[in-house]
Amino acid sequence: MLSGRITLVSAVVLAAVSVPARAATIRIVVDKLEFSPAAASAKVGDTVEWVNKDALAHTATARDGAFDVILPPSKTVSSILKKAGTVDYYCRFHPNMKATLTIAP
Repeated sequence: MLSGRITLVSAVVLAAVSVPARAATIRIVVDKLEFSPAAASAKVGDTVEWVNKDALAHTATARDGAFDVILPPSKTVSSILKKAGTVDYYCRFHPNMKATLTIAP
């Protein structure tokens, strides 16, 4: 009977250890022609929720080509981060809008 309990406890411990970490959701807001926060951190697999509060369309365009997200006016768009690195991005329609996203593996 004791060995059955040990096996059950071992199975529960192994199952708990093998559960992958949950991805996070990072919110980046566009308001008054600015990305906020201007510098954010995330991990590969995390979701970025891009919230455009402006009445104008914007983009979040990575200079290294990692992503190019179109942000319609007054809408929210989500994308999943696929590549690690420090990514400088900007709005193609308003090039003075700039920010940085640091993505850990």
